[in-house]
Amino acid sequence: MNVLIVEDNKELAVEVYDFLCNAGYICKIANSCADALEEFGSNDYDAMLLDLGLPDGDGFEVLQTIRKTKSKIAVIVLTARGELDDRINGLHLGADDYLTKPFALTELAARLFAVIRRIHGFTVNSLSIHGFLLQLQDYKVSFNEIPLSLTKKEFDIFQYLVLNKNRVITRLQLTEHIWGDILEVNSDSNFIDVHVRNLRKKLDKHTSIDWFETVRNVGYRINE
Repeated sequence: MNVLIVEDNKELAVEVYDFLCNAGYICKIANSCADALEEFGSNDYDAMLLDLGLPDGDGFEVLQTIRKTKSKIAVIVLTARGELDDRINGLHLGADDYLTKPFALTELAARLFAVIRRIHGFTVNSLSIHGFLLQLQDYKVSFNEIPLSLTKKEFDIFQYLVLNKNRVITRLQLTEHIWGDILEVNSDSNFIDVHVRNLRKKLDKHTSIDWFETVRNVGYRINE
């Protein structure tokens, strides 16, 4: 999942960035309201960790702006403000959770996973499709209890397509979600196709995968 960390304390931002990257997230840092809104407008993020005290404005302004777009991005407010009114205001404006500084990184990761899980509409830590079981926190896949050896990128692609089953996902969307900032990669490259081809070979060893569809010149779709 892609996470935008909006935090002007650069030391804290890097600490959160490193921790979440090690946990398997794709992360980007923004240090101001302007940077946060530019990133939000340019890339498709699953979650935003939003500090309120930013150098060029209030984080609540960022929250109001993104909620007007009807985006489903998960927003967790991170702030040194512990007053009840601030917490209530943030939730009324569309925040999904609220964490007061200082906080434990393990608690942040747990809250982040819970919020993303809720927004995507699943209530357990696994997904299943056509006999395959994906264990989301352990990055493991099995077929009828037989484990598969997938790379991290193959798992991410499979997970994202399953989360969006019955929908066509473009190569651009896959690139953005699996590799992060689309502006930093070559979207004309065939690396998505290479990873998908390798993933299919591993799935096809266990069962027919005619439900894993290529939509010519567009992208891919997993049909339930």
